[in-house]
Amino acid sequence: MGLWTLPAMAQQAPAATPNPASPDAVTQAAQADPQPGADAEVASDTRAAAIAGQSGDAPSSGEIVVTGTRINRPNVTSAAPITSVTQQDIRAQAPVNVEDVLNRLPQVAPDSQQTYNDSDGRQRIKLRTLGFERTLVLIDGKRLGTQNGQDVGIIPPSLLERVDVLTGGASSVYGSDAVAGVVNFVLRKDFEGVQLDANYNFYNHNNKDTIVSPLARAAGFGSPRGLTNDGGRADVTLTAGTKLLDGKLHLSGFVNYRKTDEVPLTSRSNAGCYITQLQLNGPLSCGLTPSSSTSGLITPQAGANAGGQFVNNPDGSRNFVPFAAGPGNASNYFSGYAYQRPSERVNAGGFATLELAPEAELYASGIWFRDKSYNNYPTIASGTVNVNCSNPYLSGTQATTIGCGAGTTSVPVTLAYRLGENSDRPDTYVNTGVRLTGGVRGKVGDAWTYDVGGVYARNHQDYIPSFGIPGNLQNAVNVGGTAAAPTCASGAAGCVPFDIFSAGNTDPALINYLFGTGTSVTTGTLYDVQANMTGDLGKYGITSPFAEQGLAIALGTEYRKDTLSSRADAAYRSALGGNDTYLSQDVWEANIEVQAPLVEHKPFAELVQLNGGYRVSKYSSNPSTFNTWKVEGVYAPVRDLTFRASFNKAQRAPTVVEIRQASNIEFAGGGSGTFNDFCAPTVTTGANGVTYGAPIASREVCRATGLSDALYGSQTLLCSNGTTPNGTAACSVRSGGFTADPETAYTQTYGLVVKPRFIKGLVFSVDRYRIKIDNSLGYNDYSYYTDGCLRSGGDQFFCQGIVRNPTTGTLFANGTNATTGYIRQGTTNYYTSIAQGWDFQAQYALDLDTIGRLDFGFNGSLTTFAGGQDSPVQPERNCAGYYGNGCGQLIPKWSHGLRTTYTTMDKKFSASFNWRYVGSLTNANNSGDPAIGGTPERALTNYYRVAPQNYFDLALNFAIAKQFALRLIANNLLDKSPPIVPDSYNISLARSNTIPQRYDSLGRNIAIGTTINF
Repeated sequence: MGLWTLPAMAQQAPAATPNPASPDAVTQAAQADPQPGADAEVASDTRAAAIAGQSGDAPSSGEIVVTGTRINRPNVTSAAPITSVTQQDIRAQAPVNVEDVLNRLPQVAPDSQQTYNDSDGRQRIKLRTLGFERTLVLIDGKRLGTQNGQDVGIIPPSLLERVDVLTGGASSVYGSDAVAGVVNFVLRKDFEGVQLDANYNFYNHNNKDTIVSPLARAAGFGSPRGLTNDGGRADVTLTAGTKLLDGKLHLSGFVNYRKTDEVPLTSRSNAGCYITQLQLNGPLSCGLTPSSSTSGLITPQAGANAGGQFVNNPDGSRNFVPFAAGPGNASNYFSGYAYQRPSERVNAGGFATLELAPEAELYASGIWFRDKSYNNYPTIASGTVNVNCSNPYLSGTQATTIGCGAGTTSVPVTLAYRLGENSDRPDTYVNTGVRLTGGVRGKVGDAWTYDVGGVYARNHQDYIPSFGIPGNLQNAVNVGGTAAAPTCASGAAGCVPFDIFSAGNTDPALINYLFGTGTSVTTGTLYDVQANMTGDLGKYGITSPFAEQGLAIALGTEYRKDTLSSRADAAYRSALGGNDTYLSQDVWEANIEVQAPLVEHKPFAELVQLNGGYRVSKYSSNPSTFNTWKVEGVYAPVRDLTFRASFNKAQRAPTVVEIRQASNIEFAGGGSGTFNDFCAPTVTTGANGVTYGAPIASREVCRATGLSDALYGSQTLLCSNGTTPNGTAACSVRSGGFTADPETAYTQTYGLVVKPRFIKGLVFSVDRYRIKIDNSLGYNDYSYYTDGCLRSGGDQFFCQGIVRNPTTGTLFANGTNATTGYIRQGTTNYYTSIAQGWDFQAQYALDLDTIGRLDFGFNGSLTTFAGGQDSPVQPERNCAGYYGNGCGQLIPKWSHGLRTTYTTMDKKFSASFNWRYVGSLTNANNSGDPAIGGTPERALTNYYRVAPQNYFDLALNFAIAKQFALRLIANNLLDKSPPIVPDSYNISLARSNTIPQRYDSLGRNIAIGTTINF
């Protein structure tokens, strides 16, 4: 896809006079000419220079924008691998969102919030397998915003100059968040004139029957066939800029509008219903959810039929039928879910620079955005209510079934009634925000440059869910009067009687009475002030006797403040609970960085260079001060070969959200939990009543949880079923109340860059990376401790999370102040996280003389380890190439992109063909590795592997006139359908029977784009 290794760089330096022979000058000329061929040639030349360790391209103002160091030497040599995507590559993909570009990079753990029905609409970036909290996102070398509230959707793809991805630790340069690396978005800020960029794309997919289709039809659901065109996405950006005051003042601005149409799950034959595999190697079936019956599911809680499931007869008669598949009986619970979420976004911003003197330049920028998106959920009236036996809607047979009899005035039933498949109610997310930057930069003499500035970022989210209004369901079910003139017996104002004893109720007035909305507001802010200075000490003669360049140094200091506040209105709190919160964290940091060329242009030592960096950090949330550092080396024995190595140590403090998750105490269970104590007897209900068997856990494991042998297997330990002697309904789970300490990461990269003089135009690099995070921060639910304790045979690392009542041995806590009787869960430190692998990148430019030229760009990644170690006595969990059993990052062992671009000699036409390869993924049960749940016999015999996937993209660019360029693009050219994975929610958090963030799940994407200069 046109990728290469850039030199390690990321900040802004004062404008300089461009060298006509430099890549900067070529870039300026190309930007003045919209012809696609010119862009291709410049991009190719820049890639070749960058992968060889020379300077990368710069914006046409002459600014140097670098990623990975604050030392702004134009000829700095990279000691760490950087992958970059140019403007040409971005346009060849016709993306509407920047994640469309980044998800194709093998170094990025793919994430696509537009394919999650449970998304909040904000897109984050995750490098390697290490989570977004460990990936620092920058815009032009400065922070995008807060780690928890950031949204890269603020960046219009058409405004990008390029994207640099530094994979490896960069905490000593940027701060503790850069454990996995840095993603730096370099924007076009120096535009002159008026330009319109527009893209429109849609999906063109031929639905063919899949293994899901007959299952969906058998359940009474549809499965589409034939060609469909849907999922339109529009992206329009208007950019304008000018220079004033003899070129000393430059102003530019943009307005961007994006709109995405909904694509429902039911529009694809692979998602006609949610498929599940209920037993090992068993058949697939549609997951039928009783609570989604549009005829109403009624479960008596008393009488002879207590616990039975009955559905109102869909034929309209007032009698019950058993719950089963079929129209009117079971509905498709996920029929209203989106494959592509509908959304609408507006971004606007501006940039300004003012040269006060050769030594000082003022700069400022501002970006504002507003995004609105939706998640649809079934409108289901559910809960346990008391039904009056005089209810006029209740027939005699129904009354007998639910337990009404002589002398009975009311009976309890559990109700689950879906009020029509077309009555789904949305949860709405409105994200707004602003990002402002400003400062002054310049130079002091010939040796020093400085940049003093800062960032203010604010992300605000209004979450507006739909929910049942407490008490209204009971009011509506308690019906009096007659069937012809029903009333609410409670007499509650506005009450609408609810006929729960007939099928197909979709009364809008009833829905409006039963359901309401509330608003929860979350606001995150970042205040970031930095002062940085770089110096070339070679100007003072501090130079190695064997080198031409002198010692370079960078000094910096930084103050950051992160805040996060959340509040909700009375309606939200009444229905969903929770508390208003305000969290903040202050950070003070200082850093130093050094580049020392030791030998240059000598026999067997074309370049020998050492780099170093050190940062000290103090977080208000932690009493200790901690440090990060880096040591790097570059050795080029000849111009053709460059060896490089980088060693980084980083310490990451918890974010404000992680601090809240760790410290805030909340209890669940005692009525809503599901876990049953594995030291309690197993319970079996049969024809002869309830029988009790041996516990799941051994005596040794139960001892490790603090249970005495006398209570082993005691019925008093039972928590979660209706036969419990102690009357409790679920074991208790406590979230929070724990310490979250900083984690420590060590990153190593070793690489080789080859630019053979005998093969003109070829540049190749290979890099080995190793990342290990000790005392790793993360969220673990209660099963992490229970499963780990059970599986390990009593390892205290896990078993300490099971905190028993010291007297009774039970796991039931009374009250929110309980200190025992629970299983813990939440954010805290666990043992290690590990990521290891190899990156391969190459660029080759082939001049075809009068025919034109060919450019090849390759980016591949081999992941050898993705996982970690849960405790000192447990084996390492390697999830590379596996899914399931906690292997949630979905990283194949090998993936790559190869883009080939042909450009005519007159640069009026170019064609770009891209091959994307995604390696296989195997269910962890079949790994043969017990550390991830694998068994020697390879337990699964069907639906256990996703085969490698190949995708092909084609982009055609036409320079119709100097002011007008046209692009025609087809991504997933062959309309390859996604692989089908049963129980996909457990794997990818999606109900689409696939892994939508990893694969092109909606089919062929056709795009038309244009750039018009006025």
